[in-house]
Amino acid sequence: MTKILMLHGVNHDMFGKRDPKQYGTITLDEINNNIQQLAKELNIEVETFQTNHEGEMVNKINEAFLSGVDGVVINAGAWTHYSYAIRDALAILTVPVVEIHMSNIHSREAFRHESVFAEIATGQISGFGQESYLLGIRAALAASRQY
Repeated sequence: MTKILMLHGVNHDMFGKRDPKQYGTITLDEINNNIQQLAKELNIEVETFQTNHEGEMVNKINEAFLSGVDGVVINAGAWTHYSYAIRDALAILTVPVVEIHMSNIHSREAFRHESVFAEIATGQISGFGQESYLLGIRAALAASRQY
């Protein structure tokens, strides 16, 4: 069975409370439930993981490499714009990496326009709210079939 790892970054545990104009009122639990519903429909396994600690994110990515996942979807939040540690961990992977964002990072503050992951990601999806997650899972699955 195809296994995708969904990584949620810093402050994502505050979805539903944090800046509803940008992120809506959906909670991380609701997002994860929707992801699991899609996984069932696609007959795949999706593991979800959220942390506010950069080193834990790096450890989870390294674990994904060692365990042989088929694809990774990541919404790293603010880490997207400056975490070379997470970038270097993602670069170790030999599977598709899909970067996602609920908001359109290119229409926000200038510092959010830059992604340190962009050069190593298979692709990027942004601006579709919670649907970005579901599109990311579908994209990772499709790309994993090409690897």
